[in-house]
Amino acid sequence: MNASARGLVALAAGGTGGHLFPAQALAEVLLRRGFDVHLITDERVREYGKNFPASQTHIVPSASLSMSKLSRVPGNGFRLLRGVLKARKLFKQTGPVAVVGFGGYPSLPPLWAATMLGVPTLLHEQNAVLGRANKLLASRVAAIATSFEKVFRVPEEAAAKLVLTGNPVRQSALNFSGVPYPDIGPAGQLRLVVFGGSQGAKFFSDIMPGALSLLSPDLRKRLSLVQQCRSEDLARVERAVTNTGVTARFSPFFPNMPEEIANAHLVICRSGASSIAELGVIGRPAMLVPLPHAIDNDQLKNAESFAAAGGGWIFPQADLSEAKLAGSLEQLLSKPSDLKEAANAAVRHGKPDAAEKLADLVERIVAARGTATTGVVNR
Repeated sequence: MNASARGLVALAAGGTGGHLFPAQALAEVLLRRGFDVHLITDERVREYGKNFPASQTHIVPSASLSMSKLSRVPGNGFRLLRGVLKARKLFKQTGPVAVVGFGGYPSLPPLWAATMLGVPTLLHEQNAVLGRANKLLASRVAAIATSFEKVFRVPEEAAAKLVLTGNPVRQSALNFSGVPYPDIGPAGQLRLVVFGGSQGAKFFSDIMPGALSLLSPDLRKRLSLVQQCRSEDLARVERAVTNTGVTARFSPFFPNMPEEIANAHLVICRSGASSIAELGVIGRPAMLVPLPHAIDNDQLKNAESFAAAGGGWIFPQADLSEAKLAGSLEQLLSKPSDLKEAANAAVRHGKPDAAEKLADLVERIVAARGTATTGVVNR
C-alpha cells in the first residue's frame, strides 16, 4: 500500500464496462483525495479495465448463483467459497479501510469477506433495479449508493441504507459537461449518433439502413451519422447506408464517444446505466431502445426514469420497425426546439458530481468506524 495514502480502499466490480467505468471514476477521485486504490475483479478486466488507475489489481474466483443449471450449483458454490477465502486473506495482508462493491458476481466474495472482517463496506447500484449480487449483500453493508431516485427490488430491511449519489462517469465524459447543445439551422446539418453494446450494435446494424432509406430525400441530405457496428457487420452496413446517400462514419469502437455524443443533435442507444449517466452529464436527447428479455428489466427502468424527466423517448425493440424508426426520426429531427428542450431536461437528470458524492460517502463510512488510518491487518 502507498505509505503516503490515507488508507487503502478496495473496489470490487464485475469485469464489464458497466461495472468498471463507475468504479474507475470513483478511483480517480479517491486518488486525488490521497487514498490508495486496489481493484478486485475477474478476467474480463483485461478488455475493459486497461486504464483503471489502481496500484494493484486482484483476480478473485467467483461464480453466478443462478439455479437455472442445477448441475453447476455445487461447483459454483465451491468457487465462491474459494473467492471469499482468497479475499479474506488478501484483506488481512493489505488492511483496507473500506471495500466498495459495484455489482456483478465478482463483487460477492470480496464484500462477503470484508463484512466477515468488520471492514466498512458500501455498495453502488448503477441501475434503477437492484442487481442480484447487490441484493444478496444489501443486508450486510453499511450503505447502498444509488444512481436513480427510485430503485426497485430493494429488500425492506435495506431501504434505510439508500443514499442517492448518481452514477459516476469517467473524466472523458465529464470533460463535455456544460457544452451547449449544438444549434440547428433551417437547412443545417443534423448529427445522429447510434451505439449499443454487442447486442445493441447488431440490432441497430440490422434496422438503420432500411430506416434511413425511408427518410425524405431532404432529411437524408442533411443527416450526418456516426454509428457503432460490430466488425462482422461493418462492410454490409457501410455499403447499405452509402446507397441511401446519408453521410456516415462507422467503427466497432469510438475512443472519443463522449465527444461524438456532445456533437450530436440526437442519440439512438440502449439504456444501460452508463449510457444514461453520460447522456445526462453531457446533456443530449436520446431515443432509447432497452435491451429486451433482461431478467431484471433494469434497462427499461433506467429508460423510464430518463424519459419521465423529459430527456428522451422509449422505443421497445419488439415494436420498432424500420418504418416506425424512420417516422420517429422525421418527426423529432423536424422540431429543433423539442430536441433542445429534451437536451435541457437530460442535463437536469444528469449528476456530474456523482463520483465526488460517492467518495464523500466512502469517507463517511470510514470515519464512522474510526479507521481512517488503520485497517484489519491484525484481525
